Amino acid sequence: MDERSNDAAAADSAPVPDPAASAPSSGGLSRRGLLGLALGGGVASLAAGVGAGFVGGAAVARAEAVEDAQRAYDFFGAHQAGITTPVQEHLHFAAFDMMPRTDRDDLISLLQDWSYAASRMAAGLEVSATGAVGGDAEVPPDDTGEALGLPAASLTITIGFGPSLFENEEGDRYGIAARRPEGLERLPAFLGDDLDPQSSHGDLCIQACADDPQVAVHAIRNLSRIAFGRARLRWSQLGFGKTSRTTSAQATPRNLFGYKDGTANILADDADALAAHVWVGADDEPAWLAGGSYLVARRIAMLIETWDRVRLSEQDTIVGRDKGSGAPLSGGDEFTAPDFGTSAIDANSHVRLAHPEQNGGIRILRRGFNYVNGNNDLGRLDAGLFFLSYQRDPAQFISLQRALSTDRMNEYIRHVGSGIWAVPRGARQGSYVGAELFA
Repeated sequence: MDERSNDAAAADSAPVPDPAASAPSSGGLSRRGLLGLALGGGVASLAAGVGAGFVGGAAVARAEAVEDAQRAYDFFGAHQAGITTPVQEHLHFAAFDMMPRTDRDDLISLLQDWSYAASRMAAGLEVSATGAVGGDAEVPPDDTGEALGLPAASLTITIGFGPSLFENEEGDRYGIAARRPEGLERLPAFLGDDLDPQSSHGDLCIQACADDPQVAVHAIRNLSRIAFGRARLRWSQLGFGKTSRTTSAQATPRNLFGYKDGTANILADDADALAAHVWVGADDEPAWLAGGSYLVARRIAMLIETWDRVRLSEQDTIVGRDKGSGAPLSGGDEFTAPDFGTSAIDANSHVRLAHPEQNGGIRILRRGFNYVNGNNDLGRLDAGLFFLSYQRDPAQFISLQRALSTDRMNEYIRHVGSGIWAVPRGARQGSYVGAELFA
């Protein structure tokens, strides 16, 4: 990858340091991590308008695209990047299970190796100093090489710990069961769930977001190789076209139903809302998670063909907003607060049931993406929303999801995948993600 990077401001990001000086205390990749690079099989899965009247706009768009491609976010910081960072255009999300008979040292070395490699890739570098072509030609290279010549592309890598990491059928494998957060347990069953166990849960998760899909895939592929012998990929998901915004400069994107999504999302510059609803507080338990958050992932299949046969007025009623402008049906523009005192917004519309005003002020930070996984056996699109949310307490998501039990949109969606992870605070330079858990 291109070793040049530009600084960018973000609530959980700082100027990119010299990655050569930011290796974890293990001194780069461990011996086992290097073995994974040598032997592990990577996991790879993978407009602007034209016209004379739009030349100026197209030029600006191209310039912005170049700037986005070259932007880099520091892996180290008070919070992990990829939460309040401006939402990128592409996602590769992966869940991992630790291998049987691994021990505490294996887990710690894996997190050290992941943090070191992630810090380099986030800076636009290869996973190690020798990289894809700089090592011994008679052994497999450290880096898979498909991102050679590509800039950092706003890459962020976020790591989380699932409930089963702390204790599973094998018991307290890593001596951390007593430090499991009380709220970190598998989500309860919700009305409409049709979960695939093979596409749910996981001991660990990695969220890689970037403005270039190849950069995001490269990150997961190489972190999977590094995990060889210690963890294996359980499931993964590619996403495109963000469905929420995290900064006021970003326009509200649309989901695959064609509606603006995430209009009322918590923004990166709203420090009070982040402290109240997203970051685990210093007085919360456990203390090692302070400054972190909880991540919920839900793969929500959309019944596209069924939805596409619904008349527009009915679609608006189901959502509670105007499809074109995004304004609530009670009037105003996209950012006008809905007026639930009128009959204009249906009592079981999505907007009404999900709104903080109807849920005791509960808010979450959404960071979802669209997905299309080809067609299913019936020849219909296997497509939908890969929902990602960050919250201070898992109870926030559980309360909101239960409130949506009568949502009229439920007729057109199915929840087919699920997972929850504790996301530790950001790593300090010279350390690694989750170090406080093992202190």
